[in-house]
Amino acid sequence: MKKLISLLLCAVLLGSAVLTGCGGSSDPMEKRTAKASDDKYRNFYEIFTQSFCDSNGDSVGDLQGIISQLDYLNDGDPDKGDDLGIDGLWLTPIMPSKSYHKYDVENYYDIDPAFGTLDDFDALVEGCHKRGIKLIIDLVLNHISSQNPLFTQAVKEVMDGNLDGNAKYFEIHPKDYFDPSTQVVSMGDYACEANFSQDMPEWNLNAEETREEFKKIAKFWLDRGVDGFRLDACLYYTNKTTDGKEFLKWFVDTCRDINPDVYIVGETWSGDADIENLYPSGIDSQFAFKFATSTGLINEFISTTKGKALVSKVLSYDSKMRKANADEINAMFLSNHDQSRIANSLGSKGLDYEKFGAAVYMLFPGNSFTYYGEEIGMKGPSTTGDANFRTPMVFDSENMQEIIVYNLGSSFEAPPHGGVKQQLADKDSLLNFYRRIIRAKLQNPEIARTKDAKAVDAGDDAIGAFIAEYDGKQVMVIHNFDAEEQKQVAITDDMLKNPEVAADFITGEAKIELKDGKLTMPPHSSAILRTKES
Repeated sequence: MKKLISLLLCAVLLGSAVLTGCGGSSDPMEKRTAKASDDKYRNFYEIFTQSFCDSNGDSVGDLQGIISQLDYLNDGDPDKGDDLGIDGLWLTPIMPSKSYHKYDVENYYDIDPAFGTLDDFDALVEGCHKRGIKLIIDLVLNHISSQNPLFTQAVKEVMDGNLDGNAKYFEIHPKDYFDPSTQVVSMGDYACEANFSQDMPEWNLNAEETREEFKKIAKFWLDRGVDGFRLDACLYYTNKTTDGKEFLKWFVDTCRDINPDVYIVGETWSGDADIENLYPSGIDSQFAFKFATSTGLINEFISTTKGKALVSKVLSYDSKMRKANADEINAMFLSNHDQSRIANSLGSKGLDYEKFGAAVYMLFPGNSFTYYGEEIGMKGPSTTGDANFRTPMVFDSENMQEIIVYNLGSSFEAPPHGGVKQQLADKDSLLNFYRRIIRAKLQNPEIARTKDAKAVDAGDDAIGAFIAEYDGKQVMVIHNFDAEEQKQVAITDDMLKNPEVAADFITGEAKIELKDGKLTMPPHSSAILRTKES
């Protein structure tokens, strides 16, 4: 992978990116103030560190590269609207590892040298907190690197017949303990479970020794200023000796003893039942996988114009999970480092689909997670193979050299509408659309924080709408899922009294209008309505 070209941020203001037709030519968002979040409700941005920004010319993204782009993500002023507005950052694994993905950790107490040093990390934490950004890091608790000294010592001891030392940390048992189909790391008459790879043997999560180690690891990073963790593969916490829900509750409680405000989000790539089963642990969030990816319900229902049905399914899902954990914060996303980029599916249908998809997922209750490059419509060179989902961020498409995608030997192209620099200069770009959405969310905190959102039946299957209430105030989020037809919706007092347009999101040239209780919505448009303040 050749050197990434760093962004020279241009002073392009979003200004009045979209004009509203609500009785005038002014932008309705200019009437309101965006306020920085001071709780766990955030707009997160996922960074695969190796691919984001290279600061030293060695063709590998690093922590200093991320620091150099913090003003692009958030310049510390939520109301100006001339940054992306990100107030939560998730870094995939940054600890020492010989793999490029870093999910096999060799040392839980350091930074991989390719990414920098602990001093660099401390500077990143400081830069994030200065701008109001919460920083969470990937933490891998189900498996370890086979090169980690704890494991290599365990192997040596087991081969010498000692099962009372480091073997206790891991799922090491006589070979006949395991089903023949189970992948293991062999060590004489014994073996260690290795669900993902023989390079990644499994921790014994039920062992007192393991839990003491995890407590030390959590404290090490939380004391350095980390605001929380993204937990990898929570479904695999459960095995023959461990109750996954009990373990997760122990870990969440342990972290909260260290920092009561810690935020923890889990990856449970499975059906609703498995996600629901883990929420009583007290974990803040789990990713809502069934709505994401190119085959998920958001993509499907946008394609089939079933707005009413999608809203119903999301709110029903959220309600179900909140019964398992009253403090649950839903975690919505479109794609991540393990999946084909959403632009490979939505983007193939047109820029309006990408914009509309962003409005749909980001304006549901809870936290939104945006995968780096998603905001500029980055596509992968292929829809298969992890490396194709993790190609370098494109900051300037006009000065981009050919970049080799890891070990595939294939090149990839800049986004169809340019890199960050080019899209900052285009008021109608996807990037500026994302910026507008996040700014509107900061102006309307009810959307993310509502605990009992209510679906609105507008009498049209293409209209997806709901009422969000928080702190005694209500807003209405409404989308027209039809890509071709304009819709007119009657906004009655039963929906929202004395409404006005607080924000609009238009993917074409036609405008949203609210007149005499009738809301006119162009194709693939979205709006936030709220009661007019006296």
